[in-house]
Amino acid sequence: MSVQDTIKNQVTSHKVVLYMKGSPDFPQCGFSANAVNILRACGVDKPFTVNVLEDPEIRQGIKQYANWPTIPQLYVNGEFVGGSDIVSEMYQSGELQKVLQG
Repeated sequence: MSVQDTIKNQVTSHKVVLYMKGSPDFPQCGFSANAVNILRACGVDKPFTVNVLEDPEIRQGIKQYANWPTIPQLYVNGEFVGGSDIVSEMYQSGELQKVLQG
């Protein structure tokens, strides 16, 4: 299975997927910590997370998968939502909560 197949399987097999640096309990960058905190504020306590620091192929592959250069990356229902800034903006406007309820 290619790294793109692995990523596709991950994002389509779970409702909420966060590709991040570190883990929800021990994020390794402020942007990843921000994304986790926003998801928790939205009631998502156990998103499926992938620590890109543990797998260089996933770390590079996820950037190609969404054509998005930065991490974290949030997927909901198999669709790319955005990175830290977009997730923050969507949370503040209430849009993220609607996406997560869908």
